[in-house]
Amino acid sequence: MEHIILASASPRRREILRRAGLETFTVLPVEADESWSGELSPEEIVSSISRKKALAARPLVGERDIVIAADTMVFLDGLRLGKPHSQEEAVWMLRRLSGRDHTVWTGVTVAQGDRMETEAEATAVRFFPLTEEEIRRYVATGEPMDKAGAYGLQDRGSVLVEGLEGDCFNVMGLPVARLERMLRRFGAGIL
Repeated sequence: MEHIILASASPRRREILRRAGLETFTVLPVEADESWSGELSPEEIVSSISRKKALAARPLVGERDIVIAADTMVFLDGLRLGKPHSQEEAVWMLRRLSGRDHTVWTGVTVAQGDRMETEAEATAVRFFPLTEEEIRRYVATGEPMDKAGAYGLQDRGSVLVEGLEGDCFNVMGLPVARLERMLRRFGAGIL
């Protein structure tokens, strides 16, 4: 019998799967090279990294196990905003996002044995104009420090977002509706 393996250390991805109704799965954090070479589009970057994560998990699981791997990145005007390395970098990112639209991309890979499928999801996010005080108060919470783009839609960062177009779960790290359709093709849908 196959098991579902989430190849991720992200507590947000675990929570999304549980809330979506996936009751039993195993969490298997993996180390994978998250670099890329050449001129790749945001879609190609996150897709490539999610595949690398799935490939890193394959030797650690059974042949019938189904592996889910994902990678999420924030892009503003072609610039990738990763996880901030300092509070000042988080402030810098939030200043850049203030009052502007940006795109969150997530690559998702589902793999079983030698079969592997990868898709990507984009969500457009619009921030309210933020004051310097709002930015500094948010950064002082510590919440931005482990999140791409220095904010989390699922927590206090939700008050920064004026609106979005697309899958809100994608912004949190896992486009669960897309994942469900992918899992169904492997005979393992949530519903």
